[in-house]
Amino acid sequence: MTKPSEKSEGPVRGASRREFLRTGAVAVGALAGAPGAAQALEFDLESFFQKNFRELSDEEIDDVVKRLSRRYSKQYGAEVSVHATGPMDGVLYGYGLDISRCIGCRRCVYACVDENNQSRDPQIHWIRVLEFEREAIVRGFDLEDGNPYYDHEQVPAADKIYLPVACQHCEESPCTNVCPTGATWREPDGIVVIDYDWCIGCRYCMASCPYGARHFNWTEPSIPAEEINPNMHLLGNRPRTAGVVEKCSFCIQRVRDGRYPACLEACPVGARKFGNLLDSDSEIRTLMRTKRTFVLKAELKTQPKFFYFYG
Repeated sequence: MTKPSEKSEGPVRGASRREFLRTGAVAVGALAGAPGAAQALEFDLESFFQKNFRELSDEEIDDVVKRLSRRYSKQYGAEVSVHATGPMDGVLYGYGLDISRCIGCRRCVYACVDENNQSRDPQIHWIRVLEFEREAIVRGFDLEDGNPYYDHEQVPAADKIYLPVACQHCEESPCTNVCPTGATWREPDGIVVIDYDWCIGCRYCMASCPYGARHFNWTEPSIPAEEINPNMHLLGNRPRTAGVVEKCSFCIQRVRDGRYPACLEACPVGARKFGNLLDSDSEIRTLMRTKRTFVLKAELKTQPKFFYFYG
């Protein structure tokens, strides 16, 4: 296990949060009175008062992943393994999507749900597939014009084109700049992550994201025990709780283990590409050199690492 805290970008903000919350929680515990209530509160406080991931030592991270592995294994009745694998040196991830191939089947959406332990009820989807009139290729894509609710007997529908949208993992990410607690940041390999234990649900990041890529848990997520993915990452697909924001993590639990994102493997037409932007011989860099590539809302200068192209 490696820990990238020394190389992670930016200072950890909101460092006084633990002291403030601990004081309040002690008062609540005192008022609760009953020993049983105090023990239950203390169990919950292990996560509640956990330091920001970037402040944790290797030993503390090891304790956290072991504790969560035990907790989820008991909760879901499966052998769950939580990891905190850090970024590899010399890697900056980029994603490519061929909109001339995408057929709007949404298999990527549901592969993402299964892989990343997203809530089934209420449903949370990290990927939205938008349907446009074909002339959008010429005039440009305005996300507000896309229809995410299309329902055809067969896809692709005539004269339609499809644009899947998820977190763009921006180099200049507005979401990370507005978070008041430092719960979200960009890792050295380009993945924008969330420390769920430090998210306070203010939704500033959602308001600042120009791609609508972040999603809020209004209620406790529901994941059937038989559908849980036991291979989890601390900053990725471990089950989230009510009151926190979540989003695509480029399948951090997979790509840092040398695998492709689940949505790429599920695509039946090979529309999705993924690789290392720092490797000039990688497929993603070759596509960027040889295809007509573009990014969404380029005028905002967020520098997305999600590229669209015409095959």
